[in-house]
Amino acid sequence: MEIRLATPADAIAIRAIYAPIVSSTPISFELEPPTVEEMAALITAVLPTHPWLVLTDSGAVAGYAYGRPYQARPAYQWSVETSVYMEAGRRGAGLGGALYRSLLGVLARQGYRQALAGIALPNPASVGLHQACGFRLTGVQERLGWKLGAWHDVGWFQRELAPGSGAPAAPIAVNRLAPGTLAAALRLDANRRAPQVPGERSFGGGAAALGD
Repeated sequence: MEIRLATPADAIAIRAIYAPIVSSTPISFELEPPTVEEMAALITAVLPTHPWLVLTDSGAVAGYAYGRPYQARPAYQWSVETSVYMEAGRRGAGLGGALYRSLLGVLARQGYRQALAGIALPNPASVGLHQACGFRLTGVQERLGWKLGAWHDVGWFQRELAPGSGAPAAPIAVNRLAPGTLAAALRLDANRRAPQVPGERSFGGGAAALGD
């Protein structure tokens, strides 16, 4: 198993994971899966500044996670919206938790302060994963999206990536992180666990296997 930065060449494998989620579930509020070309363009757009990670097994992509700006206005620049998706056959084995912790580790090293994730409810597996990775529910927007013949609430979950109340430095673009700093966040140990996120409180260690 390896976690690395994605490239546009991963778009085919990433789309293969994402397309059934769009077509068959309310997890994503997209109604039509993006094309391979659209997925490659999204990866290209995200990567100069924010991390897009893939987890691979013998070279094949088994899951991906990425961060993107939470809002465009400048005062939001230290907050990031995060997502994680695993191949159907890989869910529930703790790999999604390891991948997500690596993403959070990269974001913390970049200087981001808050990670936020919107989850279409109900989704106990995703809620469990986020809680195991240190997120807490901060609010629910009711009947926010209509998909597959029903209205769906969206729960917002938030996790502090680094403490501090003073004026922060601007986040570092992921493509400007020192190679050793990036490698430290992506390294899995023998138990397929990612390094602790800087400033992280204790959230139960390996409990990230609750869902992915």
